[in-house]
Amino acid sequence: MSDHDLFFSRTGMDRDRVQQTVDGALKGSDDGELYLEYRQSESFAFDDGRLKAATFDTTQGFGLRAVAGEATGYAHATELSEDAIARAARTVKAVASGHSGAVAGAPARSNVKLYTDLDPLETAGFEKKVKLLEEMNEYARSKDSRVRQVSASLSGEWQRIEIMRAGGEHYSDIRPLVRINVSVVVEKDGRQESGSFGGGGRGSYETYIDPTYWRGAVDEALRQALVNLESVPAPAGEMTVVLGPGWPGILLHEAIGHGLEGDFNRKKTSAFAGLLGQRVAAKGVTVVDDGTMDGRRGSLSIDDEGTPTSRTVLIEDGILKGYMQDRQNARLMGMAATGNGRRESFAASIMPRMTNTYMLGGTADPGEILESVKSGIYAVNFGGGQVDITNGKFVFSCTEAYRIENGKLGAPIKGATLIGSGPECLTRVGMVGNDMKLDTGVGTCGKNGQSVPVGVGQPTLRLDGLTVGGTAAA
Repeated sequence: MSDHDLFFSRTGMDRDRVQQTVDGALKGSDDGELYLEYRQSESFAFDDGRLKAATFDTTQGFGLRAVAGEATGYAHATELSEDAIARAARTVKAVASGHSGAVAGAPARSNVKLYTDLDPLETAGFEKKVKLLEEMNEYARSKDSRVRQVSASLSGEWQRIEIMRAGGEHYSDIRPLVRINVSVVVEKDGRQESGSFGGGGRGSYETYIDPTYWRGAVDEALRQALVNLESVPAPAGEMTVVLGPGWPGILLHEAIGHGLEGDFNRKKTSAFAGLLGQRVAAKGVTVVDDGTMDGRRGSLSIDDEGTPTSRTVLIEDGILKGYMQDRQNARLMGMAATGNGRRESFAASIMPRMTNTYMLGGTADPGEILESVKSGIYAVNFGGGQVDITNGKFVFSCTEAYRIENGKLGAPIKGATLIGSGPECLTRVGMVGNDMKLDTGVGTCGKNGQSVPVGVGQPTLRLDGLTVGGTAAA
């Protein structure tokens, strides 16, 4: 089904009349667009040996935005009709009252289309999806007699959007998304511990229904649980911390990435505000945000304003090079939009957001990094965390970590938290590994009440002097 069929013929709207409404709504504004969205989503949850939930949802609607200076007028509705869009137009026009702006030029066009019309929801039937979760449960329980509980879930969505701007410019995109998760609880001598694994991306279910993939997912969740079953109390104090590759990049995302988003820097509430061109990290530290990687959870052909996503270098060899920008903040800061204008849905406003944010690899062998540490911890996986954007201070809990003693991995530890400041951490990077790895496809980023899918990644890193919270003496 073409964009025209989906948003116009199917709804009975006339494209030319809608375009005239958009033109009138944005007259005198600096920027703005009509954002049309159609989304189908489903999810399955398996627990305690049975299917606990199966849901299917279809949503559609539009959001109409007019931007004048720093002010934004925004109206949205689930009703796709000319009358509803006309009512929204009367609302958003108020923001440009008395404003003498001219709507900014349209985003540059790109021939890149990361995704086709493939609908992941149609790549496997209901019975096959339920059978997958049943097999994951049976497989986990057959692997080890200490398994007490297995929880598995599968979800997918298919989203189509169209963006209409003043003057007749319009852009469209297809966005599939799939995710699989499994968690395992084990018990030994009355002690219970858990482990988990998740994966996903912008593609079909086929990858995850393959036994090679889902058995590997279950094996990893079980491995983590069994490791935690042997863990000892975490040490406390300031020490050297080695971060593993891949998912530990979530610390980079939270403690540093948000501080490099354009709105925080325009308002000067970020710890990185006003530091372009200055050294903010140790030599060898290069951080990029890249929304162009095919299949990755945070990747998009275009952002939610129609700007093609890009590979934006944020920090290069320790020097701050740029910020992630939507159109409004880029215009107000005299910079170029980077394709980072994102929204949770048609009912949410646009903000500069990350896509796939990661640190490039260095030259050090991961084994050499561990050998260089006399006493410290090695953090492999993280759970929840909190960050203050204004100063970059963070607290993150480790879900899998180990002691490092005389350059060798020691016992697994439980209850470790990492406490520090993102900007300060960047200056304490002592070694950067050559094993850069992206996460498995589970990242979801929250900002101002909105959640969007993202990716993270990094190589093995040595941080010299980070506060570790624990229950045992260092």
